[in-house]
Amino acid sequence: MNIDFTRFNEFIETFDILELIELVFLIAIIVEAAWDIFTGRRKKGETFANFGIALANHLLDRTLYGLVFVLGLFVVENFISWRIPLTWWSWVLALILADITYYWMHRWEHEIRIFWSYHSVHHSSPEYNLTTSIRLAWIEGLIEWIFFVPMILMGFDVVQTLIALAVVLIYQTWIHTERIGKLGWMDCIFNTPSVHRVHHGTSRMCIDKNYGGILIIWDRLFGTYQAENEKITYGLTKQVGSVNPIIINFYELWQITKDVLRSKRFSHALGYIFGKPGWQPNGGTKKY
Repeated sequence: MNIDFTRFNEFIETFDILELIELVFLIAIIVEAAWDIFTGRRKKGETFANFGIALANHLLDRTLYGLVFVLGLFVVENFISWRIPLTWWSWVLALILADITYYWMHRWEHEIRIFWSYHSVHHSSPEYNLTTSIRLAWIEGLIEWIFFVPMILMGFDVVQTLIALAVVLIYQTWIHTERIGKLGWMDCIFNTPSVHRVHHGTSRMCIDKNYGGILIIWDRLFGTYQAENEKITYGLTKQVGSVNPIIINFYELWQITKDVLRSKRFSHALGYIFGKPGWQPNGGTKKY
């Protein structure tokens, strides 16, 4: 195995530019949070929980999890001999493929309970604002890189793939807000605040809708699009009821563990782990 570690520097240098963009968003997040708390628009506990989760996540992503994510893709790349050249068209294609890969990853994180166990962290806040965008599970970095292995196997450069993914993720920061209304034709093509508010809703209309990262055309193509046409209630159908970052991060995993331990059949245990959230042996569902 021969991994070119000098390419880590190439990724880090480019990522520094993306982090400057993130810094602008962070300033906006802090300003919005301070104003909302000052005016009584939101609860302090949820906001502080979001910042606490984000801080720990940032430290993990920049150390252990980041190493696993990046190194994992470099290891996969080491086993293929073909490469897609770094050209303008390959960058466009990489961004499109990263976006559609994100769609399916995001969809499976809603439809497979073991994946939902960590993604539910992002959905667990009953409030919807810019700090919600940084409320991400601590274990995501250990898992999500696997979804992007197919891009590496196609021949895309690892650094190119990571940058494309970073663009998809950073784009979504601004859409976590109630301050921006509907945007007309943009709501039909892009993931916008209106479109994403539906995704975070708890009603039957909202659940399992609007998975797109940048483009919402994937939802239209695969039948998961829903326009915003009612007042949205945010969070989970069964709220966590805590602002403790540790409880928030491991609440659903603990619920899975309890369901598995009381399973009467092995097939039931598998259903609780790999079935849809809310799956029950009798064919019914429960709130999640």
